[in-house]
Amino acid sequence: MGTLTTTGRTRSMAALFTGVALLNTATVGLSTAATLIVAAGSGPGWSGLPSVASVLGTAAGALGAGLLLPAHGRRRVLGAGYGVAAAGALVAFAGALTTSLLPLLLGILLVGIGNGGAQLSRYVAADLYPEERRGRALSTVVWAGTVGALAGPALMAPAANVVTRFGWPSLSGPVAVAVFATAGAALAAAFLPRGVPERLPDRPAVFAAGGPVRSPAVLKPLVAMVAAQLTMVAVMTMTPLQLQDHGHGLDVVGWVLSAHLVGMFALAPLSGRIADRWGPRVTINAGLGVLALASATAVAAPTAHTTGLPVALFLLGYGWNLVFVGGSAQLSRDLAPETRSRVQGVVDAVVWSASALAGLGSGQLFSGGGYGLVAVVGGVLALLPLVLVVPRRS
Repeated sequence: MGTLTTTGRTRSMAALFTGVALLNTATVGLSTAATLIVAAGSGPGWSGLPSVASVLGTAAGALGAGLLLPAHGRRRVLGAGYGVAAAGALVAFAGALTTSLLPLLLGILLVGIGNGGAQLSRYVAADLYPEERRGRALSTVVWAGTVGALAGPALMAPAANVVTRFGWPSLSGPVAVAVFATAGAALAAAFLPRGVPERLPDRPAVFAAGGPVRSPAVLKPLVAMVAAQLTMVAVMTMTPLQLQDHGHGLDVVGWVLSAHLVGMFALAPLSGRIADRWGPRVTINAGLGVLALASATAVAAPTAHTTGLPVALFLLGYGWNLVFVGGSAQLSRDLAPETRSRVQGVVDAVVWSASALAGLGSGQLFSGGGYGLVAVVGGVLALLPLVLVVPRRS
């Protein structure tokens, strides 16, 4: 594989960072608004449907991008994915204006496809650097989500105020923001240098056999990332409904979600340094422990919107971040170049597909047992990988 100049590497990182930041901004506002729209129109039992559509789209996008990257290059693949997301945001906006469930969910699915490519951007960043710096490189792109963590919730209430002046539903405002953000991400992808080196083509026979996916180097991060995603999605998805049921408006929802999303992304560089210094396994196990602590905090303070819930949601986000960065670091180091891209795409697809279960199941758990039950189930899921995947002695 060729080498990049310092200027080329900086330009690539800037384009990757911007695309992920804008896609995350779009996804945060769109998912939150859609959850509330569906809950109002179809009841809380179906409020997990937007999350299901989002994660299924992300799974499909990650799998497709992983398969296409070696042959077509990151600029074309990421640009095409972001273009699909922009089209999806427009469809979702039409659904929000008419409170129609089908176009809303279809639009979220298409935005998710673009988000799948954005998720794989962290591996693209890791490939730009030597092995000892890959944890920090991929964590820098993960950190881009901090922009969405702050901008997405912060723009919800102002966007709602703007669209109501046109006589549109207030919840269509965050969806309108997603339209502009996804279009900006597509533009950012165009600034990826044409000369960025690509990975070697994968060997289909090796990949089809499934050997790399079943290897210990893949199995441990895969199981941990699935568990972390399940816990995070389940608790996070039901938090807006918990707040709404206790009489809080979009401003409080935005504040609590900001705490969660800051936890998910703002400390990613710290997670990357931990992964580079102490290794991916330590990073993953620490993240699972933090996720369990977050679930316990949510159980203990399910209505404390100024103290307990923001702390619980912050810990929920950072626990997920530790597992996500640690697992990604292991996958960027321990896979052969000829299988790396496709295996990474498959892992992301499995993780996001599994979390669709959390998006749908969390609504049912919330309806049957309330927010506390959702948090308890999330805590149990976070601890399962520590039991199921026993670390081997060196």
